[in-house]
Order: sequence, then C-alpha cells, then structure tokens
Amino acid sequence: MTDHTINSVLSEMRALQARAAQGLEQAQPQTTGEIDKSTGSFSDMMQQAIDQVNQSQQHSAGLARALETGDPNVDIAEVMVAMQKSSVSFQALTEVRNKLLTAYQDVMNMPV
Repeated sequence: MTDHTINSVLSEMRALQARAAQGLEQAQPQTTGEIDKSTGSFSDMMQQAIDQVNQSQQHSAGLARALETGDPNVDIAEVMVAMQKSSVSFQALTEVRNKLLTAYQDVMNMPV
C-alpha cells in the first residue's frame, strides 16, 4: 500500500470512529419503559411478520373449514398448500425468535 492509500484508510476510520462516538453520545438510555418509534424498525418488521403468519394460519384454517363443510369451490390441494405455507412461515418465525433470544442472552452475558 502506498502512503496515500494508508492515510486515506486511516482518515476514513477516524471519521467512522467520530461518527460512532457522536452517535453514542446522542443515544440516551430509556428509563421510562417507552419504546422510541424512530428506532423501532426491527420491532415493526417483527410485528409485520407475526401478522403475516397469523393471517396465513387464519386463511389455511378457513380453507380447511370450508373443505370440511363440503364447499365445492375449495380444492384439497389448495388447502394442503395453504396449510404447508402457514406451517413453514410459523417455523421460520419461531427460528427468528430463537435466534433473537440467543443473541439477547449472549449480549446480557457479556462482561462490562
């Protein structure tokens, strides 16, 4: 590496470090128990995922109920596909929850 490249990388690292330090100074611990909506993007995404899984399960349950009552417009293949989709989406959501809990436990077990 040339001196110019090294200096460029060092200046970028210093700028990133300054921005990170500035971000840490601006971040304040929340003691009131309220969630800041501007930083709730992950929680919003999780809530949307939960809602989508719930809708998928309700849809498959509705199709199964329609098949059981003898609705001629409902095909057994459609019901089975809907049930499998809801099952897979629920399993995926469960895995995401498990990974999130594991990451939380790892962070809480870190020495300060």
